[in-house]
Amino acid sequence: MRRPWVCLARLAQSASATIAGRRRKYDAVISARMQTGAMNPLRIFLMKILGRMQTQLHAGAAPAAEYDAQLDFLLSPVRETRHVDGDDLLSAGLGRAGLRGAPVVFADPAQPTPEEVRRRAIQMSWKGIAWLQPLAVSDTYGALAAVPGREYGAFARVSGARASHRVLAQIPDAFDRRARCLLVAPASGSRGVYGAIAVAGAWGLPRGCAVVYTDKAAGSGYFDRASNSGVALDGTRAVAGSAPLEFEPASTLAGADAIGVKQAHSGDNPEADWGRHTLQAARFGLAMLDRAFPAEAPFTPQNTRIIAASISNGGGAVLQAAAIDDAHLLSGVVAGEPNIYVEGGRPLYDYATEAALWLPCALLDARFDTAPGARGNPLLAATGAARCATLKAQGRLAGTRLPEQARDAREYLRAQGWSEGALRSAAISTAFDLWRSVAVLDAAAYARTGSAAMPCGYHYAALDGLGHPAAAAEIVRALWWADGAGVPPGSGVAIVDTQQAPPDSYAPGLSCLRALWSGDDELAQRLRAGVAATRSGLPRAGLPVLLVHGVEDGLIPARFSSAPYLAASRKAGLPVREWQVSPAQHFDAFLALPGFAQQYVPLVPYVHAALDALWAHLALDKALPGDAEIKAVPGLPPTAANLRLPQ
Repeated sequence: MRRPWVCLARLAQSASATIAGRRRKYDAVISARMQTGAMNPLRIFLMKILGRMQTQLHAGAAPAAEYDAQLDFLLSPVRETRHVDGDDLLSAGLGRAGLRGAPVVFADPAQPTPEEVRRRAIQMSWKGIAWLQPLAVSDTYGALAAVPGREYGAFARVSGARASHRVLAQIPDAFDRRARCLLVAPASGSRGVYGAIAVAGAWGLPRGCAVVYTDKAAGSGYFDRASNSGVALDGTRAVAGSAPLEFEPASTLAGADAIGVKQAHSGDNPEADWGRHTLQAARFGLAMLDRAFPAEAPFTPQNTRIIAASISNGGGAVLQAAAIDDAHLLSGVVAGEPNIYVEGGRPLYDYATEAALWLPCALLDARFDTAPGARGNPLLAATGAARCATLKAQGRLAGTRLPEQARDAREYLRAQGWSEGALRSAAISTAFDLWRSVAVLDAAAYARTGSAAMPCGYHYAALDGLGHPAAAAEIVRALWWADGAGVPPGSGVAIVDTQQAPPDSYAPGLSCLRALWSGDDELAQRLRAGVAATRSGLPRAGLPVLLVHGVEDGLIPARFSSAPYLAASRKAGLPVREWQVSPAQHFDAFLALPGFAQQYVPLVPYVHAALDALWAHLALDKALPGDAEIKAVPGLPPTAANLRLPQ
């Protein structure tokens, strides 16, 4: 009885191999004709038909007809590089000690090579995300062994966008062809294309998975009006017109010293397209696997497990992708501390502008005496007192003395939904001026002001014209792409606040930014429409989703983001799980600062553990873990035993 099925299987296998061979033949023909400009429509048509026939032979859980491998979104040739012998995919040959150590030095500081820029960009991406201190060495974070392989990078664009973005696939030589796996990792925060390497790369590459990244139209490919230069595909700076650039404003930026930041000045609203960026990166990753292993192509959603995983803004991006994954590209999703906005939640712009105005005063309350980065910080003490005076003058505080005013400010924030733990860890975001930085950037993006003046009189400028020689300016610019987090100020780029005035210098500009959320003028309406466009739907039916969030997260409080997302998903009967980790705040990298490792545990190891659980579910058919409230102990190495993972 089995013999006919055996024959049929052998026939299908033979047909698949024949079609694959013919498709490679047609690929070669098309490639040759593209070089000469002689495109033959019949051959293009045949290539597409053969590709779809082969995809149907590999049909699985997802509808094969809905998958299209054509890379019509690329704006540049694909740049392929090989990384072995001291220059691997995961740490660029630096290892844990090198990642933790001094920044990579350029032989010529003003003109680094692409290899030097890449190594430093990877190092800075790790430094910005991971806890790299000796205590963090464990079986969860891993030993950061070298992972040789190839990288494939390109500029791309989502339909309707004005600006390009980066996609980059890392394919290890030890790619597991028997258990095909592709991780899709949108960058954390507004970082560049390597911005999720410490999350997805650290988990996937050593396990033989390929990883594909996207900067989701953010990043530090800054354009400098003074030198008319931007960042080329290889990470080095180039003059406009000499090479395709990561970002070039559509028109002249205001101000001779102006710096163009893609997220702020493209005229797009990238956050509204995070999901499309993520799914597009998945398509790019599959195509690069085809390119890396042509004898085993095609790689499709039916024969390759595709997991979307990232943290923070990247976590929001993978959840947005889960909501629009109509083609069933994704097999599962892991989102750490996600910046996700759903009905019933609060968008980041709302609570960031609120925190920027109220937290400096609230943090003077005695309840925050032991909060890392709060009491004992002379800068916070001075700005906090000035802010309390401003809020009192505006009639927003009842107290007459400073301690009473600080208490009133704290109680106001608690009434808005901030937990005590979130407020404590938010002290460091206030000390680092993160709230203002995020609000300035997002106001321009949501309002889509493009090359025109940014809202509330802000703009970005380089900090290299203060008596330094011209060579120093070139050195600063050379560091932007590697060192920048995509959210000025930092790496030699400053926020210029034209409304700044003592005694509470930042208050006028911040009040203006806040008024864009509550006001009714044309710009405020545009901004709120931009925020509304970022509201996400829920994951498609049947897609397993794991959330991991720190209970004490003070940058993306769970009450405003993952909690309403989980509640809505549960109401819809969707298989979403959440691990609530305490005591954990938003930035693992901050555990290297005084006082943090003694009060908080790192979150990224829990994201890696969630990936382990998701993989066991997908590959071994194990049940997904349930919800968990994890009570961890700070100050211990993040081993599997110390993490206290749910069983």
